[in-house]
Amino acid sequence: MNPEEFRMALAEKGIELDEKQMSQFERYYELLVEWNEKINLTAITEKEEVYLKHFYDSISLAFYMDAFQSDSTICDVGAGAGFPSIPLKIVFPDLKVTIVDSLNKRIQFLNLLMAELGLTNVACFHDRAETFGRRAGIRGSFDIVTARAVARMSVLSELCIPLVKKNGYFIAMKASSSEEELQEGQNAIAVLGGKLEEDYQFMLPGDAGERHIVKIRKTKETPKKYPRKPGTPNKSPL
Repeated sequence: MNPEEFRMALAEKGIELDEKQMSQFERYYELLVEWNEKINLTAITEKEEVYLKHFYDSISLAFYMDAFQSDSTICDVGAGAGFPSIPLKIVFPDLKVTIVDSLNKRIQFLNLLMAELGLTNVACFHDRAETFGRRAGIRGSFDIVTARAVARMSVLSELCIPLVKKNGYFIAMKASSSEEELQEGQNAIAVLGGKLEEDYQFMLPGDAGERHIVKIRKTKETPKKYPRKPGTPNKSPL
């Protein structure tokens, strides 16, 4: 997917990009490749692959959630090189974005990226999701919390649902999502105050792979003991 094909594919979904936004994506790509030589940001560096499997894939969230087309607050857990939150922010500039990542070098890259692209209302935190989710003023404060292929649903739910405000959404992006994984995660989702609403399945253009967007609504407050200490959710999933 070259940049013009990217633009046209989004237009087919009702998302029109202007020249400024197209130049922001181009600069994003250049910086991603440049910094990827210093720190491990992505295994995907071919331009057409980045536009399809990072940029377009990130924006696919907006195909299923109207909330991105407003000034919603979104937290991206384990954002790495900024996916999906930064492509969404470029497309929907009114979004208020918070990014948390455990590697400081990635946070440095993201801060530089914000400056280079002229993006405002983006806050980047160097922290573990387990401790970030216990911070006063942060916990239970976001309209949408998202994570892209970070961990299994049972683990991901404990890292993300505590950050969501009541009646907000946790959206997990998965390359593939087996019924078994969702079944495994049902207990964790319920314990943490969430309810599975939908598992959207679609194919990336050009048969480039299956994708799932798992939409979980937070129906009640998360018990105070969650998330547990760093590393615990992974070692002992709920």
